Amino acid sequence: VQLQASGGGSVQGGGSLSLSCAASGLRFSLYTMAWFRQAPGKEREFVASISYRDGLTKYRGSVEGRFTISRDKAKSMVYLKMNTLGPEDTAVYHCAASPFARPGDGRQYEYWGQGTQVTVSS
Repeated sequence: VQLQASGGGSVQGGGSLSLSCAASGLRFSLYTMAWFRQAPGKEREFVASISYRDGLTKYRGSVEGRFTISRDKAKSMVYLKMNTLGPEDTAVYHCAASPFARPGDGRQYEYWGQGTQVTVSS
């Protein structure tokens, strides 16, 4: 299984970025997909998820209204559109796959990608 994230980069505060994650080697339609992030010196944190069962999306509070997660089952891709970025969004963003329709925390995610760096300057 491979989860290859891309689309990271450097942007000024208030800007936008779009992340993509290409999944291979798994039955993509049976996995809930999510984005997590980890900033230097901080714990990994959940950002957003989209359920394989019904497309239900969940977001951490600080990104709700600014970030949008979506998936393309035909292409085995998951996306994260990020708007109005701030320095607090600086982190390595990882995509992850869970066999659960309503996964809890990161421990219920089976596969992880290597991540893509997002840097937001003030």
